[in-house]
Amino acid sequence: MKDGTSALQLIGLRGIPSIAAGDDIARIIVDAAAHNAVPLDDGDVLLVAQKIVSRAAGLLVNPADLTPRDEARDLAVKTGKPADVVEAILQESRGVIAHGPNVLITEHVSGCVMANAGLDQSNLPGGVREGAMLALPRDPDGAARDLFVRLGAITGKKVAVVICDSWGRPFRMGTVGFALGVAGMPALVDLRGNEDLNGRPLQASVEALADGLAAAANLVMGQGAEGVPAVIARGLRFPAGDGAAADLLRPIGEDLFR
Repeated sequence: MKDGTSALQLIGLRGIPSIAAGDDIARIIVDAAAHNAVPLDDGDVLLVAQKIVSRAAGLLVNPADLTPRDEARDLAVKTGKPADVVEAILQESRGVIAHGPNVLITEHVSGCVMANAGLDQSNLPGGVREGAMLALPRDPDGAARDLFVRLGAITGKKVAVVICDSWGRPFRMGTVGFALGVAGMPALVDLRGNEDLNGRPLQASVEALADGLAAAANLVMGQGAEGVPAVIARGLRFPAGDGAAADLLRPIGEDLFR
């Protein structure tokens, strides 16, 4: 990224229908891009809301079908959450990081740390059972890779993929977009050794490129009824490489706050 990016377009794709289990979201997105007169092209980055990826994969969880373990019952008392919901969260988690009244922060099985292991009830399709929740992909980088390969097969273009979700952050209020899965581009860009404006070499600059894109795309996607689950980022210059969202996870040995 030494030459920089002078202009970046974020193009929200409208007209994407409600996604159901088994849908070919790559084909649906390609058709939507053509309908919006912005067909996918080499160098584009496609940012996709996690919810449509999970819905296409059929990742619905029904807490009422689960039998809470003792740990879930204990955390239910401490958090005020229903025990079956806590059990659903624990089944999607490697471990509990922190908890408090109505708050349960866990490490998802993918390694990401977030509230409730990412389980969510918003924007679910009609007809699902009361209390059902949508889970995250357990291998989000694999899901991004599958979408990247499928898009290439349909279009003949190299279009990078970032699966996005929105989470809260330690020490900051509000949610922001994060990269949950990445394929076809670096997730991190190491700028150390490049020169600053005064010719001094950068010492600690490693840019979270995929997270930055996800945060920007989140402003276009919105959080509610906007109906824009996919965004094309066009005009971004980034180095060649094939990273993963797992690259963005801070190693536990370097995590001073856990």
